[in-house]
Amino acid sequence: MMDPVLEVKALGKAFRDYGSEFKRFASWFGVKVTPKAEHWVIRDISFAVGRGEAIGIVGQNGAGKSTLLKLITRTLMPSEGSVSVNGRIAAILELGMGFSGDLTGRQNVYHAAGLMGFTREQIDRAMPEIQAFAEIGDYFDEYVRTYSSGMQMRVAFSVATAFRPDILIVDEALSVGDAYFQHKCFKRIKEFRELGTSLMIVSHDSGAIQSLCDRAILLQAGRVLKDGDPVEVMDAYNALIAERENSTMKVERLEGGRLQTTSGTLEAVVDSIRLYSEKGEPIEYVDVGQPVELRIDVHVKADIPRLVLGYLIKDRLGQSIFGTNTHHTKQVLEDARAGQELHYVARFPMNLGPGTYSISTALVSTDTHLVDNYEWRDMALIFTVANHSHPHFVGSAWIPPYIELTT
Repeated sequence: MMDPVLEVKALGKAFRDYGSEFKRFASWFGVKVTPKAEHWVIRDISFAVGRGEAIGIVGQNGAGKSTLLKLITRTLMPSEGSVSVNGRIAAILELGMGFSGDLTGRQNVYHAAGLMGFTREQIDRAMPEIQAFAEIGDYFDEYVRTYSSGMQMRVAFSVATAFRPDILIVDEALSVGDAYFQHKCFKRIKEFRELGTSLMIVSHDSGAIQSLCDRAILLQAGRVLKDGDPVEVMDAYNALIAERENSTMKVERLEGGRLQTTSGTLEAVVDSIRLYSEKGEPIEYVDVGQPVELRIDVHVKADIPRLVLGYLIKDRLGQSIFGTNTHHTKQVLEDARAGQELHYVARFPMNLGPGTYSISTALVSTDTHLVDNYEWRDMALIFTVANHSHPHFVGSAWIPPYIELTT
């Protein structure tokens, strides 16, 4: 990678208990003191971020995501390794960016932007835009202690992005905002990216990770478990959070180079999945709006009190297009027995736009794979939709209108 804007090498952070403040103080000056206890939050993390590149950071709670970002922004010092930054970082790591409740929104902007290194004159010039972007009206000059969490996030994001940074780091803070302001934030993030800003975003939202990011990094127990294509990383993450005792997780490469992630206890498995036309012919290429049958054969390997089948259609970026399951359709199978062969047929019109899509399947006990995950399989089926018989349109959905014109 030429001229990375951020480089992390063998980074680690340990929290140590020395048993006394004197020993801790001595350790700051290089005296070798053996800690009474030591807990490594992250260790041996290495990666680089190119200029203009967007990276998503994902992982379960406690995986080390927030600690990693604090080390990158130097609000924490590493126990080992190094962080090299070639440019200016703007970060929203927690709600409010350390705003004081006893100051107004405007006063907090001066304080926060000043800590970011900007002069009073620069902040004065940017203030009208910051106020306008936040859209909180007269509350901008009220004490922050009167703000809702969404209002704090509006001001925090506005000041953090008032001056385009070389690297923008966003933690889960955006999740507290209303839908309108989230769209506004993501629009600004995309504009910054087009101008060359690098992005690091921590989110559990697979749609945000897959639509915004070039790469994703999956952290588990403080180490990098996977670094690569966002779709493949999110598949691995979904499998990871579905894992339970005695379950398995398998990754294999399909034809065409795609990775398929399968996880679960395998007490029930999908034996086959195919798309068929109305005439019963197997198809891989589907016309827009064409009626199809999705046939899924399931083999039950152990007695299961309650079995639910679900499927999810994703676009080529891994974003969900449509999903449902037999819990929602009220077709749960009670008392499935070992050795049973089950045949599911879902009939629907393929009202999708042209493109390549995948189908993921889930065999579970409820409406989620987080309770009993018998099998979760990403990219169980890949198919292509083409427009052969309809007027040209754009987008991922076929919603033909009747347009009436009056003069």
